[in-house]
Amino acid sequence: MKNDFRARNHPAYWAFIVHRSSGVLLALFLPLHFWALGQALHGAAALDGFLRWTEQPLVKFAETGLVLLLAAHMAGGLRLLALEFLDWREWQKTLLTAAAGVSLVAGLAFLLNLV
Repeated sequence: MKNDFRARNHPAYWAFIVHRSSGVLLALFLPLHFWALGQALHGAAALDGFLRWTEQPLVKFAETGLVLLLAAHMAGGLRLLALEFLDWREWQKTLLTAAAGVSLVAGLAFLLNLV
């Protein structure tokens, strides 16, 4: 049982959790995204109404979360590709830190652009 706890406290395990959960949350967002794109098929008035709704602060905050999810998933995927194709086993913690940093910077840059 003690080894199981150590494995779950390892940075690579948390990178796995972030990558998997961001992928699931992005997949859950896709139907809403397609619905929003579909508003254009109902005419300019429907799309304009939807775009006005997206100007609310809570929606803008949710967009920041979406950008953070996208950045985390992309950075985690790039980290996995590097680990798969490059022999950098000693640099795993550095890659984890870089992936987290890139994700955070992308989310904060998006948030600062909204303000």
